[in-house]
Amino acid sequence: MEILKIVLTILFVIDGIALTIIVLLQEGKSAGLGSIAGGAETYWGQNKGRSMEGALVKSTKFLGCLFMILAAALNLGVFN
Repeated sequence: MEILKIVLTILFVIDGIALTIIVLLQEGKSAGLGSIAGGAETYWGQNKGRSMEGALVKSTKFLGCLFMILAAALNLGVFN
């Protein structure tokens, strides 16, 4: 059980670092004056799910869920 705790802790730390990096890579949600003029109707606004920004959003959701699951698993007290 001690080996499993060490492996989960290492995964938890790596996930936290990756989550921090991915959040910092994302663009801000305020688009400035482009959002007033209907900037969301452009090609990039319609295909945001297929762009790099869309991939960052999906990976942030995945890593966030994994972070919460690992935090809960490590906090259960099963490994003590």
